[in-house]
Amino acid sequence: MAPPKAFSDTLAVRYSDTDAQGHLYFANYMIYADEVAGHYMASLGLPAMNPQQAPCFFFTVNINCDFIGECVAGDRVLVSVGYRRLGRSSAELGFHLANAASGETLAAGTITQVFVDKDTRRSCAMPADYRQAILRAQPELLPPGKSDPES
Repeated sequence: MAPPKAFSDTLAVRYSDTDAQGHLYFANYMIYADEVAGHYMASLGLPAMNPQQAPCFFFTVNINCDFIGECVAGDRVLVSVGYRRLGRSSAELGFHLANAASGETLAAGTITQVFVDKDTRRSCAMPADYRQAILRAQPELLPPGKSDPES
């Protein structure tokens, strides 16, 4: 899976993020991906870090991760994220983690999100302004023959 190009950030591996074997604890790869995904969503206008301000909730309903390399405390990890698929009420976000110094791939995977009505807690349509913001940032997701995310 090629690294997403939509948004990235570099995170430092803290000692407390590692396990007894001295490398990044497996669940923290997904925490790193989720943190950077939240920053990307916020940059697009959906306050992911403060869901009470968002027009709807967004639940993670599936996450897949291939562990490819390892990192240790003190390493810097480049986390790249970007949407791969947009549905009516769901979206799939790809993520890629690499050692910032060497470029070695550490992990790659996907996060499936479902947009959820705050009152009914049932799936709802992705907010139109958020969809348009994604399509402006990632025009490769526009349907074939369409060049304007606003139409």
